[in-house]
Amino acid sequence: MLKEFKDFAMKGNLVDIAVAFVMGAAFNKVVTSFTAGIVSPLIGLLFNSNFNDLKYVITPGVADDSGAIAGEVAVLYGSFLTSLIDFIIVAFVMFMIIKGINKTKKKEVPAPAAPAGPSDNDLLKEIRDALKK
Repeated sequence: MLKEFKDFAMKGNLVDIAVAFVMGAAFNKVVTSFTAGIVSPLIGLLFNSNFNDLKYVITPGVADDSGAIAGEVAVLYGSFLTSLIDFIIVAFVMFMIIKGINKTKKKEVPAPAAPAGPSDNDLLKEIRDALKK
């Protein structure tokens, strides 16, 4: 059983998936950093605020002694939009990578067509005619 598990774990496809998963996680951090550091501030200029802080307040909270707002109910759409932008960037880059990989793969050459010859019916007719003689 241990040998079977080792064979399964060391198959090329499983190792490739593991490497892709680790690289994808690292790439996601890069994209998140790009979005938070570059894209969000530029979009935030349009709203004159930090893009991640954009929210729709449903029920305003009450400020306590330390100045923090407690009891506020709000829809944090700025954070959602940032995550959505992250996803779109990652999906687009993955699409481009897959597209590039598919271009580099050798295209399968179709098997040559079988030489045209007499059909089965023609052969049977010839056999029948030969037997009649």
